[in-house]
Order: sequence, then structure tokens, then C-alpha cells
Amino acid sequence: MSTAATSTDLQTVFVPSPETLGAVLAPGARPPRPSAWSASVTFGWRAMLKIKHVPEQLFDVTAFPIIMTLMFTYLFGGALAGSTGAYLQFFLPGIMVTSVVMITMYTGVGLNTDIEKGVFDRFRTLPVWRPSALVGMIFGDVLRYILAALVILSVGLILGFRPDGGVMGVAAGIGLLVVFSFAFSWVWTMFGLVLRSEKSVMGVSMLVLFPLTFLSNVFVEPSTMPGWLQAFVKVNPITHLVDAIRSVMAGSPDAMSIMWTFAWSAGFVAVFGFLTMYRYNRR
Repeated sequence: MSTAATSTDLQTVFVPSPETLGAVLAPGARPPRPSAWSASVTFGWRAMLKIKHVPEQLFDVTAFPIIMTLMFTYLFGGALAGSTGAYLQFFLPGIMVTSVVMITMYTGVGLNTDIEKGVFDRFRTLPVWRPSALVGMIFGDVLRYILAALVILSVGLILGFRPDGGVMGVAAGIGLLVVFSFAFSWVWTMFGLVLRSEKSVMGVSMLVLFPLTFLSNVFVEPSTMPGWLQAFVKVNPITHLVDAIRSVMAGSPDAMSIMWTFAWSAGFVAVFGFLTMYRYNRR
């Protein structure tokens, strides 16, 4: 009788050191973290590419402003000012504000759509400045605001609008409008994070925008309104913005209205920007 001896081969497990892994996986120097400005501009370029691939998005900044300008000029011009030309001098800065401020709501709609698709979940995992995705998205929308303002201005010039402030006055007016619209967009980013669907964002946005734009000095002088309505119109941020743009386009800047425009803009960014980031970091 014989006995068989069973031998077990012992294998040596090699555990690489962190230095070895680093040399294999990342042989080069680690790239620096992008700055806040660089990350925001990159996300802004993403918004530009979305417009490139879906040019129908520009309908609201081209056809909509033209329709608004033509409709209100020829609908109210003769009744309120005696002629469309006289009314256009008063009306065009106001309709420019109304059209651009109304399209700011699409910032919140687009944000809500991206969130529902899970796009922003990926952005949150990137080693970049946390607010850059939101800031970049609004940077992309700034081009839409400028385009809408230029479209309305072009239509107005064709119809007979003549700004006494010249090119500098017009540029200053569009600059004020862009600054305010950028700040006002943070209101809709908060709604885009809080509300559950893009339809809800659009519904709430219209509920806010209609009183702000129509209960203002866009279409008529506040002096023709009842006293209780004048009280609201005088503190309405849209009224201050319209007064500021009218004054610089007319060549006689109203320092008080311009100051109120910048104050409202800073307030929107401070309040709604903070609330947006608070919600974004905890969603």
C-alpha cells in the first residue's frame, strides 16, 4: 500500500505600489483644474452648440419680437399717440424690454429639461466650479437676448424709430437690457430647479411676467392710470428699466432710473442666485 503526497503550489500575489499605478495610469503631469471663468465659458459654448443643432430655438428671438412690434405699433399707435410714428418713439424701448424679458423664462425651461434628462447629474460629478454649469447656460442665453434686441431695433428703424442718443445711446440701452436680463434669468433657474416639469416652469413664469410687463410704463404713461395702479407701476423693476433705456436712447440719461436698474439686477443675482445654488447643491 502506497501513500500519495499532495502538494499545493503557492502563488505569489503582486500588489503594485501607488507610485507604480500612477506611472502606468497617468504617466504625464495632472492637468490643472479649469478656472471658474473657463468652465463657465465652456458650458456657454455648449448652449451655443444646442442652438446650432436646433435652430428652431431662435424662433422666439426673431419672429416673436417682430410680431410684437408690428402688432402693438399699428394696434395702439393711432389711438394713443395720434400716429404710429409718434407712438413708436415712445413704445419701441418698452417693447424691446418686454420681448427680451419674456424670453428669459426659457432659461428655467431649458434647465428643467436638462435636469429631467439627467444631464446635470453628470455635470455635478465633474471637477469644476459648481455654479459653472448654471452660469454658462445663462451666458449662452445672453446671445439670444442681444439678438432679440437687435431684431426689434432693426424693425423699429425700418418703421421710423430715430433715437436721439445715436449709436452710443442705443448700445448703452441694449447693455442695460442685457445686464438686467442676465440677472433676471436667475429667477427662472430657481423655478427650473424647484418645479417638477417644464410646463410648470412656463406656467409660473407667465404668471409672473404678465403683471410685471403689462402693469408698467411700456405701453402708456403711468399718469393715465388709477392711483392704486400707479403705486405698483412706480416700484415695478420693469418700469425702472424702461425709463433707463428710454433716457439713454434719447440722449438724456436718467441717473436715478439707471441706478435702480443696477440695484434690481444686483438684488436678483444676490437673492435668486443664492437660492438657486442652495437648491442645486442639495438636489
